[in-house]
Amino acid sequence: MAITLDFEKPIIELEKKIKELNKFTSHEKLDLSEEIARLNHRLEKLKKEIFNNLTPWQKVQLSRHPDRPYTKDYIGMIMEEFIEIHGDRHFSDDKALIAGLAKLNGHKIMLFGHQKGRDMKENLQRNFGCAHPEGYRKAIRLMRLAEKYGLPIVTFIDTPGAYPGVGAEERGQAEAIAFNLREMAGLRVPVIVFVIGEGGSGGALGIGIGDRIYVLENAYYSVISPEGCAAILWREKSKSIQAAEALKLTAPELLELGVIDGMVPEPLGGAHRDPKITAEEIKKRIIKDLDELSKIPADKLVEDRYQKYRTIGAYKE
Repeated sequence: MAITLDFEKPIIELEKKIKELNKFTSHEKLDLSEEIARLNHRLEKLKKEIFNNLTPWQKVQLSRHPDRPYTKDYIGMIMEEFIEIHGDRHFSDDKALIAGLAKLNGHKIMLFGHQKGRDMKENLQRNFGCAHPEGYRKAIRLMRLAEKYGLPIVTFIDTPGAYPGVGAEERGQAEAIAFNLREMAGLRVPVIVFVIGEGGSGGALGIGIGDRIYVLENAYYSVISPEGCAAILWREKSKSIQAAEALKLTAPELLELGVIDGMVPEPLGGAHRDPKITAEEIKKRIIKDLDELSKIPADKLVEDRYQKYRTIGAYKE
């Protein structure tokens, strides 16, 4: 059953009405083309009014839409080949974070991404996209392998945050993420990062240090989720809307602040409305950046990446 967000209800109701009129026309053989055309025009206008003026909180809701494409969906639409690699060689394989070798437009790459589930069974298996320390240790193990063989790295971020459970903390969740931050900063191969849905906290940063960072139009990238922020500052979940405004977590805001390098446009209504269009936009960015970054000497690549992160948050009085 399709999920409808509150702000989408007027659109869904109008789409339902148009569908009913089309069905009635075919059954009764009546000409209602003018009325249907009028409603279609009204529908397009309504979509633009709603989706071109989304609040930060509404974008957060869209980023979590259960029909939104996940990492494996984009792999299927973008990559010519993909071979998944498992395990951190210390504890286990974390299914919340997938990794493997891929091919794209003649480039051989190492690809990483958080993966959520489509139903409760798969979500439990993949821990709702919240990786354990073994997921981040698997990632850095394979990033080092990519560096050894000169393979560029592409990552897809889609997580509310790293898993905060007791077991994860006992196995060194914070250390695993911090270690990845340090190691990724010094990788001598190109790293391209896409936030495709939720980009929450250290869980996102654990595979998010790159030369190019992009956020999809209806995704978010933040130090904390709006709910987490509301719980800490106001101790009220109802303040999540206010928190989303304050966090400056949308792609246009992040671009203005210099935190990211670009925003990837989505179809009107979100990536789930036409995943292939969004996938094609991502593919174009990857190919363009791989062609550009592969020409930069490794020493300069690392230095540029270092300077990039040094300037984030810098300000003048």
